[in-house]
Amino acid sequence: MFPPVPADTAVAIGAVLSAAGPISAWTIFLVTWVANVGMAAVVYGMARTAGRAFFRGPLGSRLLRPPALQRLELLYGRYGTWAIFFSRFIPGVRAVVPPFAGVANLGAVRALVPLTIASGVWYGGLTFLAVTTVRNLDQIGAFATRLNTAAVATIAVAIVAVTVVVVVRRRRRADAS
Repeated sequence: MFPPVPADTAVAIGAVLSAAGPISAWTIFLVTWVANVGMAAVVYGMARTAGRAFFRGPLGSRLLRPPALQRLELLYGRYGTWAIFFSRFIPGVRAVVPPFAGVANLGAVRALVPLTIASGVWYGGLTFLAVTTVRNLDQIGAFATRLNTAAVATIAVAIVAVTVVVVVRRRRRADAS
């Protein structure tokens, strides 16, 4: 897309449009999920086949020094499955997980299964949240109105209370002098 739009925003917009349009929320979810997992698998595969050689070359060794590469392999070996799963819920971080899993030579099952599950949970939740929000806009608007009324009333009470305290303190000071 141009201009570039984060995937989460595009999914939310698609889900919102699906609430009133001919495309179902399930279609939005499935297309997003399959595309996300598919691209992550391609990047993982490319990094697994060519990534190590790149990071051992002159440019790659400057970007990721050999001790850092060893540390990366150790961490993925120890925490790879869980790290991949939880990192998929962090925007920005999720994009670098598949290539580093490939570079760290993490097995395809250990890399792609948690990635697939986490992406399904993330995009399914995002789609559900957007559709539910649109379908309940009237209730959300009514709640926001009540919340704003309560906030204004609270602020008004606070202003009156502060004014009373200031007036009382000034009178006491005036009486004391």
